[in-house]
Amino acid sequence: MDVKGKVHFVSDVINVTDTFRKRELVVEFAENPQYPEFVKFEAIQDRVSLMDDVKVGQDVEVFFNLKGREWTNKQGEKQYFNTLQLWKVNVLGAAEAGSQATPAYAPPVDISSAPGEDDDLPF
Repeated sequence: MDVKGKVHFVSDVINVTDTFRKRELVVEFAENPQYPEFVKFEAIQDRVSLMDDVKVGQDVEVFFNLKGREWTNKQGEKQYFNTLQLWKVNVLGAAEAGSQATPAYAPPVDISSAPGEDDDLPF
């Protein structure tokens, strides 16, 4: 799954235990601009570094998996949790801005002979 939006918040790395770490990313998702949604994604373990270069205000495309789990509390009541687990983030606009500065193709090169010189090519 994927969603595009504007970065609203990027957390620091959170060390939950000695062996488990996570990082959160909140994206303003405006499918209906009148009512924007703030969607929280979570990256775990080595994927926390995917957000190192992501800044608040950037437009991004987030690729994620929808995770859900069941948990039973001490009273025997079941509770359910959902997580949007991030696995890739693309910053939008950076590649597009670079492509405007560099043409999509190289300009043609004039290989004709200088005026007044004979062209000795056989064709």
